[in-house]
Amino acid sequence: MTLFNDLINKKEKISVVGLGYVGMPIAVAFARKVDVIGFDLNKMKIGLYKSGIDPTNEVGNEGIKQTTVDFTSDETKLQEAKFHIVAVPTPINADKTPDLSPVEGASAIIGRNLTKGSIVVYESTVYPGVTEDICIPILEKESGLKCGVDFKVGYSPERINPGDKVHRLENIIKIVSGMDDESLEEISKVYELVIEAGVHKASSIKVAEAAKVVENSQRDINIAFMNELAMVFDRMGIDTNDVIEAMNTKWNALKFYPGLVGGHCIGVDPYYFVYEAEKLGYHSQIILSGRKINDDMGAFVADAIIKNLIIANKIVKQAKVVILGITFKENCPDTRNSKVSDIIKRLNEYGIEPIVVDPQANILDAKQEYGVKLVAFDEVENADCLVFAVSHDEFKNMTIEEIDKLFKECPNEEKVIVDVKSILNKSEIKKSGYKYWSL
Repeated sequence: MTLFNDLINKKEKISVVGLGYVGMPIAVAFARKVDVIGFDLNKMKIGLYKSGIDPTNEVGNEGIKQTTVDFTSDETKLQEAKFHIVAVPTPINADKTPDLSPVEGASAIIGRNLTKGSIVVYESTVYPGVTEDICIPILEKESGLKCGVDFKVGYSPERINPGDKVHRLENIIKIVSGMDDESLEEISKVYELVIEAGVHKASSIKVAEAAKVVENSQRDINIAFMNELAMVFDRMGIDTNDVIEAMNTKWNALKFYPGLVGGHCIGVDPYYFVYEAEKLGYHSQIILSGRKINDDMGAFVADAIIKNLIIANKIVKQAKVVILGITFKENCPDTRNSKVSDIIKRLNEYGIEPIVVDPQANILDAKQEYGVKLVAFDEVENADCLVFAVSHDEFKNMTIEEIDKLFKECPNEEKVIVDVKSILNKSEIKKSGYKYWSL
């Protein structure tokens, strides 16, 4: 195969299917080297990209304006490409089982427009076997072509960390795999065009699929351990972060911290792994336990809010609670699978309708996903409790004076501050007399 040479000589094109937090940066990166078609079903999103607007903030408006990516929602344009990258989301259903409909739909779209000599590489996180057992049959059915003869398939799990300007696509080692040695070499050379850190050639597609779900499951379990400690230390009256600070003085400490575990990776991928394991007759003992702990943290934080409101002599149902942050992580507009919503739901059970502020989040996404109407900072006043749920820079840089302006006029010991991410100066806050709690 000479597809790599045809790409760099611009005789052929790359397509990226799915232009979200993962696909769009990949498309822009490849466009600096080769011709790229960026496809997404969301016409509104395509319109924003064509207008030079980056709703993900991953590349930035200037990067979108300068890119040569051919953004489109017309699937027939995919017929112009020979190397297809699938970067659609892989969420979970309400019952925590994998929702493969996005990756199946993308496979059908590519299949309808697949031409001989093409390579299709999946980046979407899946459990081992999905690429070969589910995606390939769809590609063959829709295209009428034979995999291994007319086209080839590979898998290269995405490792983009939304909002992270240090660990970027280019400087994170890329796992690549192919259905055979020939496809593996082609896929490796194509990714090496943009991955400065180099690639790791996995021995099979299933190994590459497994590596992705396992690396996120490992993080999930470690955070769950810290969350369990935080719940126990809370009962003991011990500050968890003081314990972690002491523990981290040892050279082999892993430096994990308690927190809300959401987003499209760590809060989802373990369920993909567990699902396939259970199909094979093995019931997870560690991974599911970790997931349960992390899934319950929103309720734990909400209960802590209620407890501290009571201690501060507040009437719970009448308390004005302001939550700062609804995205799943700091300095990122992504609200997918945000566990802040669990805090809100739990507070609703106590009759509290919290006010939510997030200068980073997309107003429309927050409304559609969680029914939350975001409020501007300057509209917040007379708060009884401030919940620092996400460590956006805007929140981390707040002064005591700025924080105090958001509260109602009352003694500081009646003003409750819940610092989920431990971003505030604890000693300064306590010295000022506020009722302070951190995870």
